[in-house]
Amino acid sequence: MKKIKNCIFFLFVVINFDVYANELEFEEWKAKFKLIALERGVTLKTIENTIGKSSFLKNVIKYDRYQPEFYEDTKTYISKRANIKKIKSGKKIYNINKKVIDKITKEFSVDKDLLLSLMGIETNFGNYLGKMDIVSSLSTLSYDQRRSEFFTSELITLLILFDNGIINPNNYLGSWAGAFGNFQFMPSTIKNYAIDYDKDETINLKSIEDSFASAANYLNKIGWNNNTPCFYKVELVNETPHKYLNTSAKQIKNKNKVSYLKNYIKNSEILDNLDNLEAAFVTPDYDIIPDAKKLTPAFLVFDNYELILKWNRSLRFALAVCTLKSKFKDAI
Repeated sequence: MKKIKNCIFFLFVVINFDVYANELEFEEWKAKFKLIALERGVTLKTIENTIGKSSFLKNVIKYDRYQPEFYEDTKTYISKRANIKKIKSGKKIYNINKKVIDKITKEFSVDKDLLLSLMGIETNFGNYLGKMDIVSSLSTLSYDQRRSEFFTSELITLLILFDNGIINPNNYLGSWAGAFGNFQFMPSTIKNYAIDYDKDETINLKSIEDSFASAANYLNKIGWNNNTPCFYKVELVNETPHKYLNTSAKQIKNKNKVSYLKNYIKNSEILDNLDNLEAAFVTPDYDIIPDAKKLTPAFLVFDNYELILKWNRSLRFALAVCTLKSKFKDAI
């Protein structure tokens, strides 16, 4: 019993020392970052009011290392995010805001099904927007080494948005990764695509008008096409070359005409009239899920699917979004 108590005490000391060490290093990082922010044009007042008050959030590091995209198989991931409960909630949001959503859909040429799908998966239709201080979240991830360059850039962008009065820094709470609003926009996305659609001189990404218009504007600008598919689930023949199997969301490789890729698809009859479109194979479980089969599940993905990857670099996320989109199309 004494040995067990000693071990517990030792672990307690080690864990707390690690947290203390991180917090000390974080304060050193803050001092260096303030100089970088000044060089990038952020005002000293904004730096002191934001970075000066930011905290090291150890849970942010934990969430970054343990995202569902890293461990859930495709079937589980999609079933949790594209279910009947989501459809019912999305229909309710649409019916209440039908006039403005239809107007935005027409103006930006982006399917309402897609907008509802993204909002449903990102924030459960605004019911979970995140409760973390975004400055502290981005600061913690900028201090961390895994994706420091990306999050440092996002943090600088956020501070400049504060400086320019584009968004209000007061009570700016969001996700652990620094995303905000109904569609979980990162600061760079807010800067490049967010719209004050209701013309009240404030971009409010928690409102239906501004958030839907901003999401539609983003999707329109990156090239979303309402008239082309997102993906088809396919059965691959055993002889399918390994080089055609995309297992990473970083870049979809070895694209080809559907007419050619049909040579490796057992159920190719589902692809009638798509021969001239470019596509690629995605096998999202292989290389990630233990004991996953090499050729299943498999999906034939198109340009629209790749555009969703720009929103979130996850093969499963894009599949879930497109799956829920398809269900909304049938339900609305």
